[in-house]
Amino acid sequence: MWMAFALGSALFAGVTAVLAKLGIRDVDSNLATALRTCVVLVLAWAIVLVVGSQGTIGGIGGRTWLFLVLSGLATGASWLCYFRALQIGDVNKVVPVDKTSTVLTMALAVVFLGERIDAAVVVAMALIAVGTLLMIERVEPDAAAPRPGGRGGWTWLLYAGGSALFAALTAILGKVGIEGVESTLGTAIRTGVVLAMAWAIVLARGGQRQIRGVDRRSWLFLVLSGATTGLSWLCYYRALQQGPASVVVPIDKLSIVVSVAAGAVVFHERLRARAAIGLGLIVVGTLALVV
Repeated sequence: MWMAFALGSALFAGVTAVLAKLGIRDVDSNLATALRTCVVLVLAWAIVLVVGSQGTIGGIGGRTWLFLVLSGLATGASWLCYFRALQIGDVNKVVPVDKTSTVLTMALAVVFLGERIDAAVVVAMALIAVGTLLMIERVEPDAAAPRPGGRGGWTWLLYAGGSALFAALTAILGKVGIEGVESTLGTAIRTGVVLAMAWAIVLARGGQRQIRGVDRRSWLFLVLSGATTGLSWLCYYRALQQGPASVVVPIDKLSIVVSVAAGAVVFHERLRARAAIGLGLIVVGTLALVV
């Protein structure tokens, strides 16, 4: 059953990347993240109430609270980097770099969770890493110019790399944090931490003044992307609770296929031969990990 949840997480995460990019075209990325997180929080707590797990909050231990908060902070940092990268870079470039969190997570799972890997897994990880390098390309200034605040060049890569690092930390901290709590409740608590962090940054930078300028189209896609994010999270942490992080995370990262395909259809982003080979290597490596 955990594999079905992992696949669901991949599907919703892939759709999220495209919806989010549509929603942040004319909105500051930090503000967009804060607004989307409000939707995720409402969805997460609604499911908690349906499941009836809110009554178990009192039984959550101090260690579990610590790791839930830490994973929430890591998630917030990952989101802020990710959506900034999406705002100034192409989906089919940003998403592959973000997915290097697969390799980072597996390495951290070995060190901190004691999960074992064999030679075949190492080869699969290498395929993912090489595939990602092949997909990394410079965003030309003329392509990046229409994006608010976009500077083109390699700036997007720094944010995408930060997103991958914090996402890997999120998976490990989240795995430990949900061991002592029902998964939907754990997700709701973590989302609250992300929301607080996102709005703290928005308020510190005075971004809340831009809310009135958000048009209906942006609101629609921000809400939709928040809903798909919430569904992805709920599936992801349910899968993490039941399955090994070294397998759940690679399955979740298959969302790259959905994101790249949707980016080609919606934004007319093209994959060069080199990038297409890289995507193939990432998919092969990921499928090898799953098998």
